[in-house]
Amino acid sequence: MQTRLKVHLALFAVSLLYAATFTIAKLAMPLYIKPFAFILMRVSVATVCIYLFHRHYVKGAIKDKKDLWPLFVSAVFGVAGNMLLFFKGLSITSPINASVLMLNTPIFVLVFASIILKEKLTFNKIAGLLTAALGAILLMGGYKFEFNQDTVLGDIFVMLNAIIYAFYLVYAKRLMVKYHPLTVTLYAFFFGFFLVLPFGLTQTLEIDFAHLPLSIWGAIVFVTVGATFLTYVFNAYALKHASSSLVGSYIYLQPVLATLIAILSGKDFLSLEKFISMLIVFAGVFWASYKWPQKA
Repeated sequence: MQTRLKVHLALFAVSLLYAATFTIAKLAMPLYIKPFAFILMRVSVATVCIYLFHRHYVKGAIKDKKDLWPLFVSAVFGVAGNMLLFFKGLSITSPINASVLMLNTPIFVLVFASIILKEKLTFNKIAGLLTAALGAILLMGGYKFEFNQDTVLGDIFVMLNAIIYAFYLVYAKRLMVKYHPLTVTLYAFFFGFFLVLPFGLTQTLEIDFAHLPLSIWGAIVFVTVGATFLTYVFNAYALKHASSSLVGSYIYLQPVLATLIAILSGKDFLSLEKFISMLIVFAGVFWASYKWPQKA
């Protein structure tokens, strides 16, 4: 299988897992598990999974001690900071506001990539991302987006999350190229665990694990293993073999897949407006990643 196809499959899997998370995580949060406790559980379980997988199949190491600082920075922006800000922001603002604000991530990725990695700002990338953003906003009812005093703090947290996660996708790219992607991810999560521990420890100790329903345990496994371990591993692989802009552009597929999941589960219906919005998103992502044949 060609590497380019593997990259697209990995990014599609990430979008699908994240899309399902919005529905599945709500089963457990906040009734059974509070937000910061869920974050600590996500980071803890994912760290163990990455370590075991890395130990058996990769066995790489960080040879240059100067790279430990960039790895710590990656943990701050890519693991601890973005998770804490997003969950805290989501608890204050509305789901629509949070969803629309998160669509800024690929735009910031494009900006950071052009500054830090000197990635060329092509017409395809800019036009494709803007087209996908338009489709995603229409799909989620972005016209209902509004600021007010009750949500403004949450909106700020979510926007900061979008910015720092975009920075991580660009900043970690060089590390992913220098080392095995799983090695970089392991160190980032190791540092990230100690960063989120003070925030989530108290809430974690409040969980009544002995009386959690089986469905909630299923939600925990999905979010910690599927939506954390697998998504970060797939994203790491994609960052090693593709541009940060392409990785960021797949964020626009998440609302499309989330809508499809809701439709298939009977919680939503497919209207003509939603179908057209989905087509716009797919067209935008394709446009952003398409490479025109070189002239002879």
